[in-house]
Amino acid sequence: RVVNNGWYLQGKENERFEENYSKFIGTKYTIGCANGLDALIWIFRAYIEMGIMQPGDEVIVPANTYIATILAITENGLKPILVEPKLNTLQLDEDRIEEVITPRTKAIALVHLYGRLAWKQKIADICKKYNLKLVEDNAQAHGCLTADGRMTGSLGDAAGHSFYPGKNLGALGDGGAVTTNDRELADTIRALANYGSQKKYVFKYTGRNSRLDEIQAAVLDVKLKYLLEDNAHRKEVARYYIENITNPLITLPDTMAYESNAFHLFPILCEKRDELHDYLEQNGVGTVIHYPIAPHKQECYKQWNSLSFPITEYIADHELSLPIGPTIPIEDVRTIVKLINEF
Repeated sequence: RVVNNGWYLQGKENERFEENYSKFIGTKYTIGCANGLDALIWIFRAYIEMGIMQPGDEVIVPANTYIATILAITENGLKPILVEPKLNTLQLDEDRIEEVITPRTKAIALVHLYGRLAWKQKIADICKKYNLKLVEDNAQAHGCLTADGRMTGSLGDAAGHSFYPGKNLGALGDGGAVTTNDRELADTIRALANYGSQKKYVFKYTGRNSRLDEIQAAVLDVKLKYLLEDNAHRKEVARYYIENITNPLITLPDTMAYESNAFHLFPILCEKRDELHDYLEQNGVGTVIHYPIAPHKQECYKQWNSLSFPITEYIADHELSLPIGPTIPIEDVRTIVKLINEF
């Protein structure tokens, strides 16, 4: 349909997907863009253009996130303030936030890492108390709910979403989006991601080209219809892992309400992580380490290399993600669990 139509950018497919995704997430606006990193970059850039933030302002962010969350902050000349997670949840420790707030703090970047709900009422209360923007990194948590039925991506002031092919809602290539209820923010982001233009050949901002193409929008709109069904299978896989892994060398993060976990990944912690990884691989089971080098230990942020975040570093040294997804047969999961328990 898209190919025969001959309209490949900024057309009806984007409009349709953006409308349907907004309904799904529960926000007024969705703005498609090139990828999840750009989605986060545009949120912070828009706040700068709107005069709400300025370079040098601080953004609180979990120390154990995927580096994209932090790249979006530094890309805009903002200062990331790294805060440790809780080891039992792997999510931002809400009890450590207030101690790092300064007059320059303007936002909290909340990451629903691994597909696990990171939102807490206390975090929302802190944002209200200190007048901070709550920016969600929802790259891994499509379809994840709070206890009262609100969806990640609608819990803060704005959210960045990734449609990388391996995500719960994945395109056939790169793609991303911003969701928000803020009309001015939405209009600013849409312009920034279109060369800075709100009207053809008229440029309000020095923007970039960061658009979701029509083919990807059409694919995503089809896959959106099956997202909750796919997530239900992920939960079935996760439930089997949770109920049947008994090896004392392995620690599972706290089991959440199943609605509050999209199970994008299934992370475990293991004292003999590298040996377990090799053992499973030798037995035909692929696993992935998310993420073996913490952001503050990366060469690109060498100014932080001497900082100490022991919980984040422990997770980096012990985390292993087991196979999970919408197509893995439960028979395979039984085999994986048997291998793990025999390790």
